Amino acid sequence: MIDLGLDIYRVIGREADRMGVDAYAVGGVVRDHFLQRPCTDIDVVCIGHTEGGEVHVGIELAKAVSEAVGGSKVSVFKTFGTASFQYNHLQLEFVGARRESYSHDSRKPVVENGTLEDDQRRRDFTVNALAVCLNADRYGELMDPFGGIRDLNDGILRTPLDPDITFSDDPLRMMRAVRFASQLGFRIEDATFEAISRNAKRIEIVSAERITVELNKIMLSPVPSVGLKLMQKCGLMALILPEVSALQGVETVDGRGHKDIFYHTMQVLDNVAQAGSGKREVESDGDAPANFQLWLRWAALLHDIGKPGVKRYEQKQGWTFHGHEARGAHMVKRIFKRLRLPNGAEMRYVEKLVMLHMRPIVLSEEVVTDSAVRRLLFEAGDDIDDLMLLCNADITSKNPDKVRKHKSNFELVKRKLVELEERDRIRNFQPPVSGEDIMRTFGIGPCREIGTIKDAIKDAILDGKIPNEREAAWQMMLTLGAGLGLTVAPGGETAF
Repeated sequence: MIDLGLDIYRVIGREADRMGVDAYAVGGVVRDHFLQRPCTDIDVVCIGHTEGGEVHVGIELAKAVSEAVGGSKVSVFKTFGTASFQYNHLQLEFVGARRESYSHDSRKPVVENGTLEDDQRRRDFTVNALAVCLNADRYGELMDPFGGIRDLNDGILRTPLDPDITFSDDPLRMMRAVRFASQLGFRIEDATFEAISRNAKRIEIVSAERITVELNKIMLSPVPSVGLKLMQKCGLMALILPEVSALQGVETVDGRGHKDIFYHTMQVLDNVAQAGSGKREVESDGDAPANFQLWLRWAALLHDIGKPGVKRYEQKQGWTFHGHEARGAHMVKRIFKRLRLPNGAEMRYVEKLVMLHMRPIVLSEEVVTDSAVRRLLFEAGDDIDDLMLLCNADITSKNPDKVRKHKSNFELVKRKLVELEERDRIRNFQPPVSGEDIMRTFGIGPCREIGTIKDAIKDAILDGKIPNEREAAWQMMLTLGAGLGLTVAPGGETAF
């Protein structure tokens, strides 16, 4: 007998017995029970006839269980015969057992009544086709017609049916296979993976939103490169993220080749995933992205996407990628739009990190000047810690001496950042003199001279020529204004 461990299952079984129907917990909740993973989504399949007819048995059982536990309002989807409600931290969904058939140009099935095995057969993978009876007389009985327990024990993903049928019917299952492999550390069975490769192009009928949900789960898995390498190998990457797919390969001229940028990117992404962002997960307030860890990983994935477009071979230097950070940052918006990713603070955050990711590396290779560090602090703002984490993850040379040297110099840059931030308060600073101050002092309206003065003061502070203080900035404003032919308005000298 399988004891799923929650009282709610006994309630479901009791209400099912009262209605004269069979009820089974199915899918992920059973799988995760055996894997000892937490699961808050409970799927229940119901079989039998009620007054409402067999097609509505799931809806009627959902209403009965919700009333029995004082749950929230039941959401009903009559077209598919499903109903769901929230109970404590659990999301429960009920459906009558069904069989499905698909047309070639849609992943929306035609649904008919079916048996429990019909319902299990339509599931994506054998490990998700497990069912446990909830009725009192058979409580805890496991139904496993496709060897799901065996595949769980072996860490294998395979489909209950012919994989070509499974993936052609619902192509999103291909992304789910990759996601489960990445999340659970499972291996996709050879015939199943070959079918993904054959059917990869079918992913084009799936909406970008559904694909991106799975993609983000892959990105947040413990070792995201596992899923992304599988996507590359089976052809899904070229269809979903061609910019990342294009990174693979090594070109050689005069016996000199560059590193494979795709596999370098995978290592950087895994390094970031291992290190974490160090920031609390917060809701987006319009100025900062929610779920920093996800968007930091996106920045790692996209940090070098500009390289193929700027790659050049120079006789003296070898392979160069000048300006790839600017090219890559320009590509971010297009990618986010195509994948229906957020186009606000999250996108701007990724753009910024892609644009700036070379700056700390360059600083670590040169003499670290206060001016260069101040400018980096100014441009990165509150994202400086994430930028430094990304750049540290970007050091992936196979030469240990080179890595040691880079990391040593990198630590010098980090110390300099801390010292200058404490002393000069540069992070997110606004010049101590505003445009309104300049207009009031010289009695002028909006004009080009205001921007000229503000930029000169900002540069002087970043270059360390004047301190980040209002009095020093004010005196410089007066000097600059005089040089531009501006005269102080009555009372302007004392406005400070």
